[in-house]
Amino acid sequence: MSVFVINSGSSSIKYQLIDPEDGEVIASGIAERIGQPMGHVKHTYRGSSTELDEPIEDHGVGLTRIIDLFDKVGPDLFDGSVKAVGHRVVQGGKFFNRAAVIDDDVLHKIEELAPLAPLHNPAHLKGIRVAKKLFPQLPQVAVFDTAFFQDLPSESATYALNREVAEKYQIRRYGAHGTSHQYVSGIVAHMLGRDDLKQIVLHIGNGASASAVVNGKAVDTSMGLTPLAGLVMGGRTGDIDPAVVFHLQRVAGMSVDDIDRLFNFESGMLGLTGESDMRSVRDLINAGDEHAREAIDVYEHRIIHYIGAYWAQMGGLDAITFTAGVGENDADVRAEVVERLSPFGIALDEAKNQERSSTPRVISTPDSTVTVLVVPTNEELAIARQAMELLS
Repeated sequence: MSVFVINSGSSSIKYQLIDPEDGEVIASGIAERIGQPMGHVKHTYRGSSTELDEPIEDHGVGLTRIIDLFDKVGPDLFDGSVKAVGHRVVQGGKFFNRAAVIDDDVLHKIEELAPLAPLHNPAHLKGIRVAKKLFPQLPQVAVFDTAFFQDLPSESATYALNREVAEKYQIRRYGAHGTSHQYVSGIVAHMLGRDDLKQIVLHIGNGASASAVVNGKAVDTSMGLTPLAGLVMGGRTGDIDPAVVFHLQRVAGMSVDDIDRLFNFESGMLGLTGESDMRSVRDLINAGDEHAREAIDVYEHRIIHYIGAYWAQMGGLDAITFTAGVGENDADVRAEVVERLSPFGIALDEAKNQERSSTPRVISTPDSTVTVLVVPTNEELAIARQAMELLS
């Protein structure tokens, strides 16, 4: 039994064929540079990869090429073992607090929410529509990044904006990376053998977000109406005074589109150092670059800011978990963040922190006042499992 999980982006289609019970990735790959003069498809099965370089005019062609590779290399997608197609959808708005079987009404709502995720929802729609044509016999399930945060307490979800304007234009805190936060917090509860935990999950990669989770339910998150808010990211500012927009319009003569690009793609670590990859930033620090050291300090300061706020809001803290690209792989960031928390009795086991492992693990000392963990995220597996749970 397997689920074909699709993450359709603006110019790419990432996919995995997953056994939702044991988590085995049976096959995986990507079709990228869709719509550009030369596209690329990579398909991996049984440890070997097959790659193609050819024009990929649109998402329909891209998904057709992927299916052709399944036919040629394996495994067979049409032998009856695939039970569903699961789709990642970034924005579910106020409509979806769980996965949904995709019908015309769900498609309409995903399209209606496109202004809240203009880079994501339209691309997801392309993938869904193509998949429905190519797999007419299979149920299609949408799993929403925002679903885990849809039921945030109103004090967390509500902006102090004119109520009529906010309601008319659906402005509230939606969050993002919810599939990851839900999956990781669930793993932590299982590892520690408790359902009553007060947790902070730090999903820090090129995109980054923090969440506060009490008894398995999200009570706060750092991302807001869009994924721009919150922590410092690879190319995004994270939290910034909104009046900076007005200032840049008036003083620099920048347009809304200029500022949008600046905040979302040209800022964050890239804007502070010239590099968005944390490994490259570390190389700059080791070479004595003062701007890179300052950028890391800003990055970690923001993380500490959210840890402190969530700790106070929850009235206590049992676990802090690092996940995603930086969280799972950058031992220095983990060590420096926890060092800032040492006055509160939180301490790392240095040897465990330095270990490279793909398995969930505790990296704090036995006497640490808060358990610190590293849990690799697996959004594709979470999507596959949510799809099968919904269908069953």
